[in-house]
Amino acid sequence: MRRRGVSLLVTAGLLGLPLTLMPQAHAADSLVSAGKPATASSVEAAGFEAGRAVDSNATTRWASVEGVDPQWMRIDLGTSHTISRVKLNWEAAYGKTYKIQTSADGSTWADVYSTSSGDGAIDDLTIAGTGRYVRMHGTTRGTPYGYSLWEFEVYGSPAGSGDTAAPSAPGSLRSTGSTSTSVSLAWNASTDNVGVTGYNVYRSGTLVGTAAGTSYTDSGLTASTSYNYTVKAKDAAGNLSVASNALSVTTPAPGSGPAVPFGSHSKPYAAGILKPSGSTATLDQQVVDYYNRWKAAFVRQNCNNGWYQIISPDADHPYVAEAQGYGMVITATMAGADPDAKKIFDGLVKWKLDHPSAINPNLLAAEQDVNCVSVNGGDGATDGDMDVAYGLLLADKQWGSTGTYNYKDLAVKHINAIKKDEINATTNLLKLGDWSSAGDQYYYITRTSDWMIDHFRAFRTATGDAAWDTIRTAHQNQIANLQSTYAPNTGLLPDFVVNTNTTPKPAPGQVLEDPNDGQYWWNACRTPWRIADDAVTSGNAQSLAAARKMNSWIKAKTGGDPNKIAIGYKLDGTQISAGSEAAFFAPFTLAAMTDPGSQAWLDALWNKMLATPVATNSYFSASIQLQVLITASGNHWVP
Repeated sequence: MRRRGVSLLVTAGLLGLPLTLMPQAHAADSLVSAGKPATASSVEAAGFEAGRAVDSNATTRWASVEGVDPQWMRIDLGTSHTISRVKLNWEAAYGKTYKIQTSADGSTWADVYSTSSGDGAIDDLTIAGTGRYVRMHGTTRGTPYGYSLWEFEVYGSPAGSGDTAAPSAPGSLRSTGSTSTSVSLAWNASTDNVGVTGYNVYRSGTLVGTAAGTSYTDSGLTASTSYNYTVKAKDAAGNLSVASNALSVTTPAPGSGPAVPFGSHSKPYAAGILKPSGSTATLDQQVVDYYNRWKAAFVRQNCNNGWYQIISPDADHPYVAEAQGYGMVITATMAGADPDAKKIFDGLVKWKLDHPSAINPNLLAAEQDVNCVSVNGGDGATDGDMDVAYGLLLADKQWGSTGTYNYKDLAVKHINAIKKDEINATTNLLKLGDWSSAGDQYYYITRTSDWMIDHFRAFRTATGDAAWDTIRTAHQNQIANLQSTYAPNTGLLPDFVVNTNTTPKPAPGQVLEDPNDGQYWWNACRTPWRIADDAVTSGNAQSLAAARKMNSWIKAKTGGDPNKIAIGYKLDGTQISAGSEAAFFAPFTLAAMTDPGSQAWLDALWNKMLATPVATNSYFSASIQLQVLITASGNHWVP
C-alpha cells in the first residue's frame, strides 16, 4: 500500500529539501474519529453508509452513488478539535481531485488540504486545522464509479485541552449474561481529573466497540467459544486509562439462550431500507444504554405477588395496559442484552393473568391504581391488548412455550379475544376497546395509533386465521384513503376516525379525549412508527408509500432540522403547539429509513434521540423513543 507520509519523506531526502517541509511524526496523535457520527452526500446502497468508514473495520466501507460529482463524507467529532493528521484508506473507487475541510458549525468550511492528482490506495496526510467537523470533499473521481473509503481516520486532540492525565482503570469487569452469539459486559466507573467521556471495549486486544456508560453487549459471536475482554476509559483529551482486569467468557451452546438475542440481526429488513450511520455494534450499544436507563426509570415490582409492571407517571393511573404492552414487547426484544429479560417478562405475564378484563378475561384490564387493583370498570383497551399479544408471540419465539407459561397458547387466546371483542365485525377496523358494542356512540370510531400492521401479520401467522389478512387490508386501505382525502400534502393521520361504517373521516372535534381528536396529536404521533415498522420488515408497497409521504413532508417542513418538529399538527401541516417531545420527533426516524435519499435526515433524527435523555416522568415518550431506537438499529422483528 502507498502511504503519503512515507513517500513524501523519501522524496524530500532524495532532493535534499529542508526537513521543515517533511511531514511531522504522528507518534503523539490520537485517533479521534472512531465511532463518531458520520454523514455523506449520498450512499450507493444499504450496507455502504458513511458510518462504515469510521467503525475501525477495514472490511467495511462508505460508497457514494456511482458516476456523480461532487460527493462528500463528513465526521462530527462532537467538540472542536485541533486536527493534525487525516488518513484516507481508499477502495478501488477513489478521489482524484478532493479537499480535506474543517468546520466549526458544519456549514462554513475551511480547506486544510487539496490535491488534483490523487491516485487511491492510502493517503496519510499531515494537516493543520481546527474544527468540530472534518470532511473529504471530492470533485473529480479517479474511476467511472463513485467515491469509496474503507476508513476515514482523523487524528488530533480537543481544542484548547492541556489535559494529559489519564483516567483510572475501569474496575470489576464482569459478564452480566451471555447467549450463544453474544456476551454482555459491565464494569465499575472510572474517575478522571476532568471527566470520563466513554470506554473502549477490547476483545483479545482488538477494539470491538465503545460505550458511553458502564455496560456493553458484544454480538455476532460463535457458540461454545472462549473470548477474552478488557476495557479502557477515555477522556475528552483522548487520554486512555490502563486496561481493566482481563475477563474470559465462554459462549454457551446453541439453544441454551434466546433464539433471537438482541443484536443478532438475524431477521434482516427489506431491501433498500436505510440505517443510521455508524457501526452496527455502536448502534446496538446505544440502544442497550438507553434501555438500561428506561428500565431503571419504569420497570417496577410493586404490590409483591411476583408481579412486574411498567409504571406510568404521566397517565391517569399508575399502571395502564398500554405501558404493560410496551414493556412486554421491549423485554422480549431485549433478551440477550438483559439477562433478566425473561424474569421481567414472566412477571408482566403474571400481571396480565391476574388483571383480566371484566368483559373478556383473555384480555388485560386497562387501568390499575396504586394498590395494583383494576379500576374504572376493569375493561380492556385495544392498544395495550395488541402489544400484549405481540409480546407473547415474541416470547414464544425467544424462549419456547414449555416453561412456567405457555406463551403461544396465551397469545392465541389473546389474539382471538381481540378479534371477538375489539374488532368491529362490520368494518373490520379496531374498536377503542372491548367495552364498545353495537349501538353505542363509539362503535364506529377507531384510533389510528392502534393500527399496527406488522402485528396483524404476526397474528395471521400464529393463528392461521385468514381473517387477519382481511383486517390488515382494511386498515391499510383506510390509511391510504385518509392520506389522499384529508392530508394530501402531509400524509398525516388524525388521532381518531369517525363514521367508519359510512364515510370514514377525521373526528370533527372532541369525541373521546381532546378538542384535537381530529388532528395529528398525542395518539397519532405514533403512526409513523407503527406504519414504518411494517414497511421496513415486510417491504409492503402500501406501508412504504404511506411512510414516505409523511417523511417527505416533515423533512421539507423542518428544512432537515429535527429540532423544528413541533408538538402536534393539523392535517394540513399547520403547527398546533411549540416545543420538542420525543413522542413526536422520534417516530419520524423510522419513516426516514424508508427513503433512500434521507440518510442525512435519518442521521440527524438518530442523533437527536441520542441527545435526548430518558424522560423519567413520561413512560409514553420514553417507551416510544426506545422502540424507535430498537427498530432504527435493525433489531425489530416480526414473529
